Amino acid sequence: MARSLKKGPYIDERLLEKVLALRKDEKKIVKTWARHSTISPEMVGHTFGVHNGKEFVAVYVSEDMVGHKLGEFSPTTKFSRHGGRMQRDIEAGAEQKESAKIEGAVAPKAAAPAAKPGPKK
Repeated sequence: MARSLKKGPYIDERLLEKVLALRKDEKKIVKTWARHSTISPEMVGHTFGVHNGKEFVAVYVSEDMVGHKLGEFSPTTKFSRHGGRMQRDIEAGAEQKESAKIEGAVAPKAAAPAAKPGPKK
């Protein structure tokens, strides 16, 4: 459930103080554990180190991120891939296409004869 409009967005006070103390031209990463904090317009142009439970993920805040939470841009789990026979077939096909591209680039192509223009209809 979303937060009440009457209350307004939740922005961590200590994080907002750190952002307001920084200048725009200062390229400093602000480390934070406040994943639940909403991104405000004052944060645009700064880089935050958002903790994902193991390490700090660098998140550069742009204008279209305003209104979202900081935690949305720092995934907590690593996606490896979907498994199964179908996935192996897709990966094998991709490897064959890649090897065909490499072979095509390595082998010199013979000069093709220029096509003659045909009659106009």
